[in-house]
Amino acid sequence: MQIAAVHARPEYGFSKITRDHIRLIEGLGVEGDVHAGATVKHRSRMRRDPTVPNLRQVHLIHAELIAELQAKGFDVKPGDMGENITTAGLAILDLPRGARLHLGESAIIEVTGLRNPCSQLNDFLPGLTEAVLERKADGTLIRKAGIMSVVRAGGIVRPGDTIRVEMPAAPHEALAPV
Repeated sequence: MQIAAVHARPEYGFSKITRDHIRLIEGLGVEGDVHAGATVKHRSRMRRDPTVPNLRQVHLIHAELIAELQAKGFDVKPGDMGENITTAGLAILDLPRGARLHLGESAIIEVTGLRNPCSQLNDFLPGLTEAVLERKADGTLIRKAGIMSVVRAGGIVRPGDTIRVEMPAAPHEALAPV
């Protein structure tokens, strides 16, 4: 389990710029990223209530999803879907709420929930929203567009850094959109 790529963008826009490293700042997110902050920074959420805690400080997508989308004909690469961290070898969608990911030497993020796929995905590439949604046999919606987290301990994060998972105490709470 490791970090495949890291991304940040200082201004609003959909895709993030691939970097050689990012700095995570405790309680805020990715230094220099437009979504960093203690309170919500996503524009639609700020319009509703700008005082709500930011549970979406760091967005992660698994490289396996990118490969799946490429196999379906989508021209996507790491950072294109707005994630800060692209992971490899970790089933991030199976993590419970409250799982902590130890990244590199010192950074720790805590998983808060799922990214809810939105129309911005289709604005980027037509059909992408539907491509990151599936249904279980019982009809339950599966959201595959990544997970959100908050920074519990800061540090530098680079491609190739290892990821160590620390599970929360049982019972585990399944991820829901945040």
